[in-house]
Amino acid sequence: MAEAAQYSPAEIAQIRDAFIGMADTGTPVTCPRCGAIMTARAIGGGSFGLGYARKREWLICTSCRRSAIFDVKRGTRT
Repeated sequence: MAEAAQYSPAEIAQIRDAFIGMADTGTPVTCPRCGAIMTARAIGGGSFGLGYARKREWLICTSCRRSAIFDVKRGTRT
C-alpha cells in the first residue's frame, strides 16, 4: 500500500510538540516520515476587525516536501 501524502494527526501533534520544545532545547524539528530538518515559516493573520489575531506556523520538510500548519498559543490572558 502506498504511503499517505499528508501527515496523520498524530504526526502533526509530534511536529507541534517538537516545535514548542525547540525554544527550550534548540534542537531543530525533524520530519516524522523521512527525518529531514523542517523549515519553519511564521504566518501572520491580522485581526481585520475580527477582534483577534491568529499566529500560525508552517513547517515544511526540506526532503519529502510535506508540510504542517498549526496555531501557536497566544500569549494573552485568555
